[in-house]
Amino acid sequence: MTAQPARPERSGPETASVMDVSPFKPSLVKAVFRDVTPMHVSRSAACAAASVTRTVLTEIIDGARRAAAAEARKKLIPGDLLSAIDRNVELEVGHKWYDHSPTFRGLTGVLYDAEGVIVPSRKRSRSRKPSAVVNAHRFEAGVKKLLWSQGATAVPAMVRDLDGIASVFLTDLARDAAMVVREGGVKRFGTVTAVMSGETAPPPFLKDSLRTLSARRGDRRTIGRDDILAATTIQLFGGNLRQRALTEAHEGTQKTSTG
Repeated sequence: MTAQPARPERSGPETASVMDVSPFKPSLVKAVFRDVTPMHVSRSAACAAASVTRTVLTEIIDGARRAAAAEARKKLIPGDLLSAIDRNVELEVGHKWYDHSPTFRGLTGVLYDAEGVIVPSRKRSRSRKPSAVVNAHRFEAGVKKLLWSQGATAVPAMVRDLDGIASVFLTDLARDAAMVVREGGVKRFGTVTAVMSGETAPPPFLKDSLRTLSARRGDRRTIGRDDILAATTIQLFGGNLRQRALTEAHEGTQKTSTG
């Protein structure tokens, strides 16, 4: 039996497997944005959104791999996803998927109404209106490609969870980017970036970018790269993941027109 070549291991944010793989195509990103807003999406904005989503999923997969390795397993299971989020709160994204997935059932808390009666969990809607949950399957090919680039395999349930988280995260990113365009900048959340204990400070360009994202230039009909970066600061509250996502999106779109 022929030996299989070793797959690349992730050693840091600049590993080739992270920076070179583009599992989420701009056409897919634009399709998600069309479900959310009629605004035009520039190519650089689509590339930035794809990069941010890739960075987030890569970090989740890496955390799940570590959890699986601790149990001497190579194939990822939904429990590894929960362990990854437990270990790193920054990975807790795509919250709307949690109510839909069996993986998170019972972990999102019991809701009570004003009279103290338990509110039953929402059933699947039969509405034909597109949603991030309904369209999560569109991300399956990209998720599998990203798993392969990280030298990982996953059971179908884990792939579905990664699909759903990617879809919900990108949909929320699209909504926030559209809000940034409408409001002319980041009005509600400001531009403060938190640095956790032991972390390095953001690079100079990132500090400058965060200061300028509060005021937006350009028309109110086109979502550009900077609008995606601003939306990213809303979706990712701070720390290494936010810094890495912004850095990789910035570097990956430097050669692309901002629209």
